[in-house]
Amino acid sequence: MRSLLGNNHWFVTILIGLVVGVLARFFVSGRHRMGIILTTLLGIAGAVVAGLVGQYMGWYGPGQSAGFFASLFGAIAILALVGLFRGR
Repeated sequence: MRSLLGNNHWFVTILIGLVVGVLARFFVSGRHRMGIILTTLLGIAGAVVAGLVGQYMGWYGPGQSAGFFASLFGAIAILALVGLFRGR
């Protein structure tokens, strides 16, 4: 049976990115002035960072994506770094 989304998983990626971004903003204290699009991009970037770090550390093989919690930690790390550079 074919998925409603077909072979294109962009919708799922965006949805998970939004959830990860919202959770990361919840766990990192401070006021984060970003809308829904930047929050979604934060979650997606967290997944990319977690995947790259995981491949470097040998946790993931080539082509494997990071899991949900690794993506969350990646997004939290990005928010923490942005907070350091903004002087919060």
